[in-house]
Amino acid sequence: MYINGVMELRYVKLPKENTYAFLESLKDWGVLYAPVKISEKFYDFREIDDVRKIEFRYNRTIMPPKKFFFLPKEKIFEFSISKADYNEVIENVESFIVFGVHACDIFGLKIMDTIYLDELPDKYYRVRREKGIIIGISCVPDEYCFCNLRETDFADDGFDLFLHELPDGWLVRVGTPTGHIIVDKNIKLFEEVTTQDVCEFREFENKKHQMFKYHEDWGNLRYLLEMEMEHPMWNEQSELCLACGNCNLTCPTCRCYEVQDIPNLDGDTGARIRRWDSCQLRSHGLVAGNHNFRPTKKSRFMNRYLCKNSYNEKLGISYCVGCGRCTYFCPAEISFVENLRTILGLKEDSCPPEITEEMPKRGFAYGTSTGGEEL
Repeated sequence: MYINGVMELRYVKLPKENTYAFLESLKDWGVLYAPVKISEKFYDFREIDDVRKIEFRYNRTIMPPKKFFFLPKEKIFEFSISKADYNEVIENVESFIVFGVHACDIFGLKIMDTIYLDELPDKYYRVRREKGIIIGISCVPDEYCFCNLRETDFADDGFDLFLHELPDGWLVRVGTPTGHIIVDKNIKLFEEVTTQDVCEFREFENKKHQMFKYHEDWGNLRYLLEMEMEHPMWNEQSELCLACGNCNLTCPTCRCYEVQDIPNLDGDTGARIRRWDSCQLRSHGLVAGNHNFRPTKKSRFMNRYLCKNSYNEKLGISYCVGCGRCTYFCPAEISFVENLRTILGLKEDSCPPEITEEMPKRGFAYGTSTGGEEL
């Protein structure tokens, strides 16, 4: 399994006729979650009783798989005022499997790991990551996908197993020791990978690359966003925004949360709750003294674009993984991609009219120098 301390690469083939038997075997490892169709247009990760209900060719789920590790709402501790005491609450998390995770969502989890596992590990997140098994699956892009521009369309690691679709089954990449054990325990379900399988894998990947709608260079995007803080796009698009926070709640890498103390009816005991928050809500930037760091909808709208397009230093990728959820699930039909393409100058209306004496001049930050003078 290991050669000189490095895990040996391993590829096996899962024939199509053995797919459901393999999925049933995963239940031996814990609760099985996978994408299922919940309406005419939408999919979501749900607990699986009948493996035949699993959707293999879905575009995107409503909620990203981060919901299994960073819970939308969880109790942190219980307290008693009279006793001046608190009891930390860490759930007894059982092992579970998340099957059918796309490459972009795997990168989303890797980004979350850099936030909640690295310098100051979050014990609530860590216990779920230790108990969770990730099994990825190949996909083909639709018009909302742009993970190729974010370099998140192919995952090298971050999974225990990854299934790539073949005409007659799946080419399986083994990513961890746990993945090796899963394969070994079900070795009768697998076959050796043939030269034909490799050719079909390569053909699938080449076709997938050509199917993306956008093939552009976004390397300078984060800098252009900072230089174009006065671009008219910000006013136009933020006016459309409903400030509902849908884009944050469906994002694989949004990690903001709020903490509230919820008292019980006895007025003495209670619990501290952590739950997801959204930078698009007015309350997000509100602090003591009724001061708000981002009092306007426009400032909150801009903040999200700057945040998602900043770079994660450890992984060398942006905090946006190109899944397309924020556009697909936006009730105001705001296109995150097209707004970014406007800033990049890739659309006909990207550049505003020439600066004249009657128009405010654009500059760094919000158009003023540190001394308050217009630049």
